[in-house]
Amino acid sequence: MKYNNRSKAVLLLKDGTIFHGKSIGIEGVTFGEVAFNTGTTGYQEIFTDPSYFGQIMVTTNAHIGNYGVNSNEVESDSVKISGLVCKNFSFNYSRVDASESLFDYLKKQNLIVISDVDTRALVSYIRDNGAMNAVICTDDTPLEELKERLAQVPDMNGLELASKVSTKEPYFFGEETAKYKISVLDLGIKTNILRNFAKRDCYIKVFPYNASFEDLKSFNPDGYFLSNGPGDPEPLQSAQEVARQILKENKPLFGICLGHQIIGLANGISTYKMFNGHRGINHPVKNVITGNGEITSQNHGFAIVREELDKHPDFELTHEHLNDGTVAGMRMKSKNCFSVQYHPEASPGPHDSSYLFDQFIENIKSAAN
Repeated sequence: MKYNNRSKAVLLLKDGTIFHGKSIGIEGVTFGEVAFNTGTTGYQEIFTDPSYFGQIMVTTNAHIGNYGVNSNEVESDSVKISGLVCKNFSFNYSRVDASESLFDYLKKQNLIVISDVDTRALVSYIRDNGAMNAVICTDDTPLEELKERLAQVPDMNGLELASKVSTKEPYFFGEETAKYKISVLDLGIKTNILRNFAKRDCYIKVFPYNASFEDLKSFNPDGYFLSNGPGDPEPLQSAQEVARQILKENKPLFGICLGHQIIGLANGISTYKMFNGHRGINHPVKNVITGNGEITSQNHGFAIVREELDKHPDFELTHEHLNDGTVAGMRMKSKNCFSVQYHPEASPGPHDSSYLFDQFIENIKSAAN
């Protein structure tokens, strides 16, 4: 392998802490909220997940890029993270069905990457001090200038980002002859969610984040879906109103991640920004209805206030995160509505959570009878 003499790079946190590393060869400066993901595989899916928009991703796995990328395994049309921090970046890759190297893929999208960072120390620091804004610099911009620019970056709390990743125009997914029709409000949807609906005989129409209930209803759907997405759910007032109108009509409604939070807010249940959030593919969740445990994929920095959920007369907890007791799922008692905070479409290892899509289809069948 040819030796590459790589230039120095820095990761500067908002509190002034600096971590040193090396550039992989893509020069520039990028800003975002620094967050870490504990998954050992799936970096391509992480990087293209719209829910990560606005975040600098720290990967805890020691090697990134070692199996290249496959063009059929993306979750959106482009890389959505703001920057990447890793320990060892592999320029070479080994995988039978890889289409290109991760470096070539990221180079095309001009993603700023810092490698050779002590990611164990960095993750430990974030765990102790919380998620915060940061900047990656690989082009020798003076430190004082970086500090000044970083101070102007808005905090994730209160930041609306769904508009940055949502589709601009409605589009269709699946077979037009499918048995069921679903209207989707795109707040930053992952492609695999649409695949899961399509393979369950659904024809989907995806609408922009600011579409009205009348827009979604015009498709004459059998059910409605509120998608995942980035940022704070509270500023998404139009999406909350759409949720209220869907519930008023009482057709089947399913929400994932940001969509889950929107359903809560639409019913007067607050959300809050978590100290670090949940990001990884091995989060333990208990289904409190069945008593079963699930290993889940999660990616969120906001959550439902559990105390308010417990006191709400029309809601009940269905899933609990076993690490910290946060709300992982809920359903309404008087409406055909349920939601989860995690990502059943990712289904790490055994497909523990894929039954949730089947449950939604069963709700649609029941509503039709």
